[in-house]
Amino acid sequence: MHSTPQNVTDYPNNNTYFLVWNFKEQIPIEKIKSCFQRICALVINLNNSALDRFPDSKASCVMGIGYEAWLKLDLPKPLPKELKPFEPVMGDKHIAVATKGDLHFHIRSDQKSLAYDMSSVISDTMKDIGDCVVEVQGFRYWDSRSILGFVDGTENPHGTDRDYFSVINEQDLDYRGGSYLFVQKYVHNLNAWKLLSVEEQEKVIGRSKEHDIEMDDDVKPQNSHIALANIGDDFKVVRDNMPFGNVATNEMGTYFICYTSTFSTVEKMLTNMFVGDPPGNYDRILDFSTAKTGTLFFVPSLGMLADFSG
Repeated sequence: MHSTPQNVTDYPNNNTYFLVWNFKEQIPIEKIKSCFQRICALVINLNNSALDRFPDSKASCVMGIGYEAWLKLDLPKPLPKELKPFEPVMGDKHIAVATKGDLHFHIRSDQKSLAYDMSSVISDTMKDIGDCVVEVQGFRYWDSRSILGFVDGTENPHGTDRDYFSVINEQDLDYRGGSYLFVQKYVHNLNAWKLLSVEEQEKVIGRSKEHDIEMDDDVKPQNSHIALANIGDDFKVVRDNMPFGNVATNEMGTYFICYTSTFSTVEKMLTNMFVGDPPGNYDRILDFSTAKTGTLFFVPSLGMLADFSG
């Protein structure tokens, strides 16, 4: 039980809430710690209740803890080996920004009502000691496509590989069953994107738009998203990206979220995308997609979460 992971290997479903909370500065630390204990117990309770009441809903809530929060809450030391403040990745043209986040909640359910209820009870518990700085309601767009119109997540590992690439094992024995969680909120410039022909869009992504077929290496542009974001079969992460949007304001985007057993994999991917490989050859998708957030969290195992609940 102690090394059993939270539900980090499930696939994206129809409705998702992403919530990032920061602790309020003026709140006494003992009150924050007490609330954190209740939140840990609540996350376990919500998962058990959803499994009992709605076993076919594919519902779950995964909680991650940021570096500063880990220290503030006086959680175990030494810390997970790769848990640290995320530093911006700065290319000549684009920046992967770094933003603060104390707790992250990833709430999934095929039933929108259940996802809402789980988000609501978490917010009711958190509101006295924290501020919600990010709330994104993701939705499944057709056959798992992003708002840009291309299938998202084709390179995701499957089967036992999902555990291998997303759950810590021998890398850090004190934190077996845990995962690193990295998130970015991207907003797309759809007006500029729609000015491109389908053929031009396919060159930006590196895949066919209709059938999701990867271009041959001798055809695929070296600055395409596929060429730079995929860094090899030995370096994968489990992505659970979801589209979101407000059609009235045209703020449409992708919430990038990945679980990984080694955060260094994500760092290499971001360096390829934003700095370029070689430097200057950055990911062309960034000309149409702006990262508004960027935060690293650690997802403790269920046993560790139970320990934290007191």
